[in-house]
Amino acid sequence: MPAPRRDTRGIVDPAGLLTRVRFRRHEPAEPLRRYIERYWFIDWDLPEPYASHVVPHPSVHLTFQQDEASPYAELTGIPGGLYTRKLTGRGRVCGVKFRPGGFRPYAPEHPVSHWTGETLAAQDVFPQITADTAREVVAPATDEARVAALDAFLLSLAPAEPDPQADLATALVDRVHDDRTVRRVDDFARTAGLSVRALQRLFSAYVGVSPKWVILRYRIHEALELAGTRSEVDWATLAADLGYADQAHLVRDFTATVGVPPTAYAQATAS
Repeated sequence: MPAPRRDTRGIVDPAGLLTRVRFRRHEPAEPLRRYIERYWFIDWDLPEPYASHVVPHPSVHLTFQQDEASPYAELTGIPGGLYTRKLTGRGRVCGVKFRPGGFRPYAPEHPVSHWTGETLAAQDVFPQITADTAREVVAPATDEARVAALDAFLLSLAPAEPDPQADLATALVDRVHDDRTVRRVDDFARTAGLSVRALQRLFSAYVGVSPKWVILRYRIHEALELAGTRSEVDWATLAADLGYADQAHLVRDFTATVGVPPTAYAQATAS
């Protein structure tokens, strides 16, 4: 399985976030990599509140958290829009980012779309999680110990047998991520050897969002990354490269997702 990706795609104003928190990524144990892309840890100690914003990936997240409250765990399905988290005081999050397609084998009773747009107590999905479980993950003094605690817990729940449909969903989403030529759902379905309806059913059951959502979201991630790292962007050319009919369509989707037009975002992050 590939190692965790090292980019900051999806984070709105990553420089602003990374000056306020200590952010690390770690690989899970090898047997878990079929299902889990990475662990991500954030610690903060802030003199004033800060709101972080993320343009979500097509992934379910399981988080173990410590802030003013006792340690607790949450499950977050794929948010429909911009995900915002307000950070205050002092705290820690130890997160598990499931691969697209990788969460369903852990919770096969429902299609992953059942969790889309939902944030709920992790115990509602995994009754094995207790306050002690959350404490064992967030309390250790080192990242290595926290990774070991996550590995031990997730290995105890690991599916007994691989699910070929989950593997197929993961492979198809990876293709959308890596291949700029994937622009239309009907073309994508045909090259995958599926009907459009079968592709849509697969994504609903194993990813949680539609193929069109994934295609558009990864293109917005790319536009967000370029807007935040380049002083000059040819938006018309980028729109064509990303498969948009014209620049106006890219600007519309970017604005609807991020909250501001791409040029305004680029100016704000450059200042």
